[in-house]
Amino acid sequence: SERDALHPLPPRRFELVTYHVGKVAPDCHVKAGPAFYSVPWRLIGQRVRVRTCGDVVQVFTDDTVVATHVRHLGGRATNYEHYPPHKVAHQLRTVVWCRAQAEQIGEHAVAVVAELSQVNAIHRLRAIQAIVGLRTKYPDDRIDAACARAIRVGDVRARTIKGILIAGTEHDDTAAPLALVPPAFLRGPQAFADDTDSAANQ
Repeated sequence: SERDALHPLPPRRFELVTYHVGKVAPDCHVKAGPAFYSVPWRLIGQRVRVRTCGDVVQVFTDDTVVATHVRHLGGRATNYEHYPPHKVAHQLRTVVWCRAQAEQIGEHAVAVVAELSQVNAIHRLRAIQAIVGLRTKYPDDRIDAACARAIRVGDVRARTIKGILIAGTEHDDTAAPLALVPPAFLRGPQAFADDTDSAANQ
């Protein structure tokens, strides 16, 4: 009968397997779903395949597993052994390049990058790059002013600085610029009366 032909269910529940293909960023992480996973620094700039099955995430290059992580629902999973040795990290010059960009923006941007670089700069490289990357949308003087305000409020995260720029509040706690004198039609009838009196006196 058909019942005799049925096989027993497998001992483990079926788990969905998903794959992502991504490029390894200069901070040694690749994005897969909502999270970032570290891979060996030698793969920076290369495309890798990320396999997620249950609670395990594996990163492949060709058919070789180069990294294994516990699945994260956000944030980042980092194996610090994946980071390059100090001398190699210096030769990559990614942080150095960001500092040079900050010097072009202004002294407050330099201060923000310096603070983010104090501890584990390569781990914060993505945030530093995000700050100097604001140059594609905003002028340097606004970015520097936003950095200055972020320093004053004690929050120099990239999203805070970007939020200040989006809201246009980088100058909120500084003296407001002198308002331009509005044209006569915005100043009321008295403005015309003054002009008429002046003409009559000439």
